[in-house]
Amino acid sequence: MSVCIYHGGYDTVRKSGVGKALEHQTAALKSAGLPLVDQLPPAGPEARECVVHLNTVLPSALLAAARAHARGCKVVYYGHSTMEDFRNSFLGSNLLAPLFKRWLILCYRQGDVVITPSVYSRRILMGYKIGRPIYTLSNGIDTDFFKPDAGRAARFRTRYSLGEGQKCVMSVGHWMVRKGLPDFVELARRMPQVRFIWFGQTDDALLTDEIRQAMEAAPGNVLFAGYVNAEELCDAYCGADAFVFLSHEETEGIVVLEALACGIPTLLRDIPVYDNWLQDGRSVYKAATLDQFESRLKDMLAGHLPSLKDGGMAVAEARSLRQIGQGLCRIYASSGFLEAAKTSPEAARAEAAAKKRRA
Repeated sequence: MSVCIYHGGYDTVRKSGVGKALEHQTAALKSAGLPLVDQLPPAGPEARECVVHLNTVLPSALLAAARAHARGCKVVYYGHSTMEDFRNSFLGSNLLAPLFKRWLILCYRQGDVVITPSVYSRRILMGYKIGRPIYTLSNGIDTDFFKPDAGRAARFRTRYSLGEGQKCVMSVGHWMVRKGLPDFVELARRMPQVRFIWFGQTDDALLTDEIRQAMEAAPGNVLFAGYVNAEELCDAYCGADAFVFLSHEETEGIVVLEALACGIPTLLRDIPVYDNWLQDGRSVYKAATLDQFESRLKDMLAGHLPSLKDGGMAVAEARSLRQIGQGLCRIYASSGFLEAAKTSPEAARAEAAAKKRRA
């Protein structure tokens, strides 16, 4: 068996969670011992033993699905996006959301199976009536790269001129209402003694008026650092005093896993996507209103709340890329792809476990 991860449109999504998920699949499959191929094989026995992964909903991915099926390949379509997390994102996204949902359904129906990263997003996609098996599997996290590191912490604090005892709160995401940027700015206004840094950016042409106004009115203790590479972002997770993620809607949130893997105290909006895997007071702290965010964040920075570092890191470790590789093998086995990919030891074990469950 071989796996082809389709990279068409990668440059478009490279700076997003979809781009990161695509990279994670490559590493996860390698950890499971599954051979990867760069191109779709020609029609024939080789193609019938190839599984194609699609991650974007760009038109090129739809065409790639058609080519894959025509050659006899199996297709795994990743359900990274929903209409719900498309809303409140870019200029015009609310108006286009119903059409986007119809497009998503068309795309996801091209998969022999669909994989989505959370129980919550699976529930949403089940409501779309796609008519395909839908599996839940985290996008995963590279715990060999994202981990606590005192040297990284020092480098971050030097880079951003953070003095001894200076508190710093960070967040990551596109500049959009859905990601909670206006609330981040308001938190900074309420806590002028704390440095707030937002990593990530969005093309100016896609910004809504609300985001433009929030950024223009941001107080002096806010820094919009823009897009940074993984090295610098890991430095920030290691060196900042808290990670606050105010997003109103997610299908998982890779940056949350990155933060937890680095052991940074993490405060999230209390939304359904986290219900079954992130417990308030065990691995993260949660808040529902801006006043609650302010109160919780102040207590976290003052050391008035217990450390949840071990619990958060355990959540991340359970979603390491090695675990995700094994999870993909189990999905291949359950789906009957090529007799459960017998070329992989991990897949062979997964096939045996699947047969035992069916018995």
